[in-house]
Amino acid sequence: MIKDQLVGKKILLGVTGCIAAYKSCLIVRELIKRGAEAKVVMTPSATEFITPLTLATLSQNEVIVNTFPPSQKDGTNLSTWHIDYALWADLMLIAPATINTIAKISYGFADNALTTLVTALRSPLLIAPAADVDMFNNPINKENLAKLENLGHYIIYPESGELASGLSGEGRLADANKIIDAVELILSGYSKDLIGKKILVSAGPTYEDIDPVRFIGNRSSGKMGCSIAKAAYLRGADVTLISGPSSQNIYPEIKMIKVRSASEMENAVKKEVDKNDLLVMSAAVSDFHPVRTASNKIKKQGGTFELKLELNPDILSSIKTKKTKIIGFALETQNELANAKKKLKEKHLDMIVLNSPGKESGFEVETNKVTLIRKDGKAIKPPLLSKFQVANKILTEAKSFF
Repeated sequence: MIKDQLVGKKILLGVTGCIAAYKSCLIVRELIKRGAEAKVVMTPSATEFITPLTLATLSQNEVIVNTFPPSQKDGTNLSTWHIDYALWADLMLIAPATINTIAKISYGFADNALTTLVTALRSPLLIAPAADVDMFNNPINKENLAKLENLGHYIIYPESGELASGLSGEGRLADANKIIDAVELILSGYSKDLIGKKILVSAGPTYEDIDPVRFIGNRSSGKMGCSIAKAAYLRGADVTLISGPSSQNIYPEIKMIKVRSASEMENAVKKEVDKNDLLVMSAAVSDFHPVRTASNKIKKQGGTFELKLELNPDILSSIKTKKTKIIGFALETQNELANAKKKLKEKHLDMIVLNSPGKESGFEVETNKVTLIRKDGKAIKPPLLSKFQVANKILTEAKSFF
């Protein structure tokens, strides 16, 4: 069992006044669940949407709303709490962040507890805006967000969809799971270092139909490929994901191309590959397909059933590209390193990721143990990691290709 990257991390959560404030409860709960310590600071207007008591209960810490105590009649408790909090934190997250708070931070205002704390902050700052569509798209708000990004702060942009006003468009607070992924990304030392890059990822299994109700496939869940796509998006890349049948959730900003069979995946990869700077071929593509697919359900007859198979096309070997760098995957159970290096050379790859299947690695688990082998012979062997952390290791090595 590996240690969660959030265990023991100290996170400040700023909550500002908009309807999405209720979602801060989900964020706090997930941070605590993953072993982080959370302290909450709210703007006064945020208390109109959610009570400090709720967030205090969930975070198991006092919630600060006002810079000063409500009354000095009974004396004062001398404390520079904003400095103490600023020095305590490993990261500060503001979710949701209203356009008002974004404007204040971009101009250095310190007129409430939250904005005062931001001015003293030494840790990274992650801002998750939320607003109605016209408010979010206001040119001044866009200018303020760009200014904050240029200052080195991480912005996790809102999603498009139905809003509280009844309008539809960009402005809905990013999904809580995506925000937590961004928290992990930043605390792991990564940033938006892939801006301007286009990355194509394949994921999941492929299924080869026997008849309308049966198929052959493998145990792949698609989690490794989806983790690569998510990590690439959070690091600023323009991402396209070609996925076989998989139940994994993916960010709505990632272009999704759904396929079923190996031949469908091959056609999709060939169509998309030259539009991208990098292809990460992490899908577990079926090696065989039935010679014939029955048009009706095959009835049980006797005690045995013979299924004749033929080889599927080798997608990596069939790709012809002059500009796109390619990373392949190899899952081996014997002579692992030698077989992976052979595949790297024969398929003209820039890097290959050797999977070592086991109880904590490979299919149907949350972790993976890999060896990254580059074309120049360099091999990197990280310890057992979550698939999201493995994804970032792969992308960091891929950066040297550009």
